[in-house]
Amino acid sequence: MELKTHAALIIIDQQKGILHPRLGRRNNPQAEERILDLLAFWRRTGRPVIHVQHLSRSPDSVFWPQQSGVEFQQRFEPMTGEQLIQKQVPDAFCATGLEARLREAGIDQLVIVGVATNNSVESTARTAGNLGFETWVAEDACFTFDKADYFGNARSAEDVHAMSLGNLHGEYATVVSTAQILKG
Repeated sequence: MELKTHAALIIIDQQKGILHPRLGRRNNPQAEERILDLLAFWRRTGRPVIHVQHLSRSPDSVFWPQQSGVEFQQRFEPMTGEQLIQKQVPDAFCATGLEARLREAGIDQLVIVGVATNNSVESTARTAGNLGFETWVAEDACFTFDKADYFGNARSAEDVHAMSLGNLHGEYATVVSTAQILKG
């Protein structure tokens, strides 16, 4: 595992709304600390950081543009020189120009973190892998929520997270820990 000097850190949907209690029980309570560890390293080493912000089309969403939930959490505010991608669907590549920006910058290695593991993280990582980017997902810098499966069976956030990472690992991305990335 070698971390390239131009590897991009893609931080997905670290907005105020994701902390709303109505989203339910989550896993990985330390995920934000791990994201901040990676963000500090990226900033210190001058690697590219891309902040992804979800602008929902649904008025009942925690990411509806006309309320504070859509705003970045203060600790994840983009700094000058860092890129902002705004999306309206889970996949950060869909109709955002992200692929073109990465190709123009000569970036071919991505580290994806954020929320939710089984939604925006998984869909973005699948597309990244399909487009040929060397894609890493930091398992301890992502989280999700309890969710019922298609058949109505309650699944814990831990199970949902693990299954999503299982879907990605070895096919679309390499799933790693924050510590492994920082060593790389």
